[in-house]
Amino acid sequence: MLNEKELVAKILRGDARAFEALVKQYEKLVFHVTSRLIKNDEDATDICQEVFIKVYQGLNKFGFQSKLSTWIARIAYLTSINHLRKYKQELQNKSEADNDEIDNYHFSEETPERLMIQKDVAAYVQHLLLQLPLQYRSVLTLFHLEEFSYLEIQEITGMPEGTIKNYLFRAKKLLKEKLEIYLINE
Repeated sequence: MLNEKELVAKILRGDARAFEALVKQYEKLVFHVTSRLIKNDEDATDICQEVFIKVYQGLNKFGFQSKLSTWIARIAYLTSINHLRKYKQELQNKSEADNDEIDNYHFSEETPERLMIQKDVAAYVQHLLLQLPLQYRSVLTLFHLEEFSYLEIQEITGMPEGTIKNYLFRAKKLLKEKLEIYLINE
């Protein structure tokens, strides 16, 4: 583990190797947060690069009120959300409908693609995760895959703790229902 204060001080003095170390330390975190929200791999990669540019540019404002990983994850989350909003706005400008309303959310019906994906449980779980509404995917990724606490997720997303718990509960319930159907059919 890197000493965060020392690392930030070196970067602020212009040490390029220190910034490389920061990128190596947090690139998996940024990629996990970004790729769980952004479905297109090329866009996710571009956003990861944008996140590290923002980290570099904003590092002088980082005051260690939170862990560096939490701050970086928040930048990744907000940058991804901004990309999705921009993309969503572009879709709306093209008169396409917004089907992302959580209360009316349902998994897609049987398709040949889904049947193929079911052959591999891990791929099927990944497929199901990508079908979850954005908010569910976000909190599920941050809590279970990145192991952030509720408080840290609240700092990253700006969501109240009760909402985070609710989204986690609903996401797990949706995944459990679909996995039970999958296991019964196997």
